[in-house]
Amino acid sequence: MKIKSVFGSSFVRYGKVLKGYDVKELLEKLNSSTEKPLDKVIYEPGDSGLEALAVAKQFSVNAYGGMPVQVGYCNGFNTKLNCLEWHRGSELNIPADDIVLLLAPLQKVKNGRISSKDVEAFYVPAGTVVQIYETSLHYAPCNAVKGKEVSKDGFRVIVVLPKGTNLAKPELKEIDAEDKLLWAANKWLIAHPSASEAKAGAYAGVSGVNIDLAKSK
Repeated sequence: MKIKSVFGSSFVRYGKVLKGYDVKELLEKLNSSTEKPLDKVIYEPGDSGLEALAVAKQFSVNAYGGMPVQVGYCNGFNTKLNCLEWHRGSELNIPADDIVLLLAPLQKVKNGRISSKDVEAFYVPAGTVVQIYETSLHYAPCNAVKGKEVSKDGFRVIVVLPKGTNLAKPELKEIDAEDKLLWAANKWLIAHPSASEAKAGAYAGVSGVNIDLAKSK
């Protein structure tokens, strides 16, 4: 599939690149204190070491207008779409390694279903602070693609979200159709039928091919 740039005009419907944040210390801490498995993806909603850095407060005050946030990470090796999720509130991604994000508009979801044909791919260079709007479906980052080759090095990515996101799913009585898609706190999820999340009980609403950058031309 065609991989576009987060600096291009196609990205404006999904988010924007934030300027002015010094993330050098943040990424150095991420690289020195977190693992990067090459056989899976790991996610930590909040990391006390990352949240203690001055830039974490800047994210809270500036990027989120004074709202509490959590600063965690998503590290590992991934080339597939697998699922699409969304939150109430934007997400910031700050990669220590070049990555590709697979994104789709929430407006394309109809009755809990969306086609993988609606997904677009965007290249994010290391060190870029990317805001992903709450109406942008996304999931785990993918390894960078250079030319036609997918990186074998995996990735480390800072993930900033409203505090409490991705923690335990609250108990609820379903009163809206979207309620059946709630997978964790402030996390609505639609899985591809082939994904492990679908086998674990997530709503299998992604139709079409489970995009795999390692197989895309």
